[in-house]
Amino acid sequence: MSDEKKRVVILANGVLNEPEMVRETIRNDDIILAADGGTLHALELNLLPHIVIGDFDSLDEIVQTRLRCSGVKLIQHPAQKDETDLELAVLYACQLGATDIIIFAALGARWDMTVANILLLTHPEVGKGYPNTPSITIRDGNQELFLIHPGSRRTIHGNIGDTVSLIPMMGDVQGVVTQGLGYPLYKEILRFGTTRGISNVVQNENIYIKLEAGLLLCVVNHTIHH
Repeated sequence: MSDEKKRVVILANGVLNEPEMVRETIRNDDIILAADGGTLHALELNLLPHIVIGDFDSLDEIVQTRLRCSGVKLIQHPAQKDETDLELAVLYACQLGATDIIIFAALGARWDMTVANILLLTHPEVGKGYPNTPSITIRDGNQELFLIHPGSRRTIHGNIGDTVSLIPMMGDVQGVVTQGLGYPLYKEILRFGTTRGISNVVQNENIYIKLEAGLLLCVVNHTIHH
C-alpha cells in the first residue's frame, strides 16, 4: 500500500464560520471537493473546486456553466436519492483514496443536518478499511470534531485552556486513557448517553488519548485558532 498522503477538503452547504480559515487550511496539493451548495462558499472565497457533487438544487445553470467552462468536474445525482450531498462527497473522497478529509460548513444550518453530518464520521463504508481508513475532521470556526478508534493513540496539539470533550458514540467506550487534561482518565468507562467526558481542560500543549473498545467523538474547542 502506498504511503503517499492525499488530502481532500470538502465544502458542505452549512454555515461557514470564519471563511478565511478555509484559505489558511488549503494547501496547493489538496483536492477541493464541493458538496452542491458548498460550491457557493468556494466561489465567494475565489476558490475553484476541482470537483462538485450533488443533485445541484443549489446551483443555477449560470453557475454550472461557469464551472464547466473552468474545467471543474461535475458529478450530478438525481434529486430523489438516499444520500445527502455531503454523504456523496465523503464517499467520493474515499473512492479517490483520500488519507485525510477535512470538512468545512457541515454544521449550524439545520439541526437534523448537523446531527446527520456528525454521524457521517461513523459511516460503515468509511470505516471498512480501518485502520487504513481516512482520517476525517469537521472544522467549524475554532472547533474541530473527529473520531478516536480503539487501539490507536491519538495526539492532539492544543493550547493551555482549550477544552476537549469526549463523547461516546454507538455505545459505551471502554479503557479510556488521557494525558494532558485537567481531569485525567485511566482505563475508565465512558457510558453512552452520559456527559462525563464534556469540557475537560487542556493543561499541556500535547494531549494523548487512547481507548480499548468503542468509539469516541472528540470535540476540541481552541481558545487560539490553529
